Amino acid sequence: RKRQRYVEKDGKCNVQHGNVRETYRYLTDIFTTLVDLKWRFSLLVFILAYAVTWLFFGLIWWFIAYCRGDLDHLEDHAWTPCVNNLNGFVSAFLFSIETETTIGYGHRVITDKCPEGIVLLLLQAILGSMVNAFMVGCMFVKISQPNKRAETLVFSSHAVVSLRDDRLCLMFRVGDLRDSHIVEASIRAKLIKSKQTQEGEFIPLDQTDLSVGFETGDDRLFLVSPLIISHEIDERSPFWDVSRHQLEKDDFEIVVILEGMVEATGMTCQARSSYLADEVLWGHRFTPLLSLEEGFYEVDYGGFHQTVPVPTPACSARQLAAAAARRD
Repeated sequence: RKRQRYVEKDGKCNVQHGNVRETYRYLTDIFTTLVDLKWRFSLLVFILAYAVTWLFFGLIWWFIAYCRGDLDHLEDHAWTPCVNNLNGFVSAFLFSIETETTIGYGHRVITDKCPEGIVLLLLQAILGSMVNAFMVGCMFVKISQPNKRAETLVFSSHAVVSLRDDRLCLMFRVGDLRDSHIVEASIRAKLIKSKQTQEGEFIPLDQTDLSVGFETGDDRLFLVSPLIISHEIDERSPFWDVSRHQLEKDDFEIVVILEGMVEATGMTCQARSSYLADEVLWGHRFTPLLSLEEGFYEVDYGGFHQTVPVPTPACSARQLAAAAARRD
């Protein structure tokens, strides 16, 4: 049976929240809720926010004209209405749009003999500015989100296990397809594996850090060309006792997370991917991509995912270290 992924290859987290009772919490942070909506719902809210306010104030303008009797004195040139040339609901609706959007065509205009209209004009101007600030802010944040920048940050389709300087290492490759770089890029890796404690507690999808150079600073990347990220399998690694045969039968997932700032916008970007146990190739190494040309280095992304088999002991890192100690 194929294992259910925790994180998809494209970085999407395969987790759905169910039976959320405290839905009011989404309304307490309404700005983030609107930004997180899908585009079709965001555009619907954007249109409704303006349409409802225009209709609401248009109805009030019409109601004021109706109560004052302006609609009964349309042909009376001696009568001073609240709004000149307002002769029905449609014209009241158009006047509401002109007021809130500050278009001001000049045909319909409020007079100074209508104090209730002046108060309503002030309220609509203030509320319209608030609606503009809120909705334009939501659209700006949604448009400028760096989610799509992660589409050009690529991870190798497989991870590999092989020797580096006589030590077993788990490796995967990352690359950036754009010429504009990710600033202050850093990489993390997590092992996702269910476990049972000595007390009998079952912990589903337990997360364990995989060291990719945090102590030495190797986790901070200068990502101008594809890099191979290495996790040394030592006594602190959860793979210390895993041999090739055990790896083929094991059930786990390795989640890798690349973070950094987009050089063009300064916004933080995160790209994710994952590797299941059957996507970790024991005894393989990534093929080189970088070549020196006339005055520049060229990266051949055609071989980004390619690996080649290399001689690698099938025993675990613990057994390999013990054998090396006996030789010494």
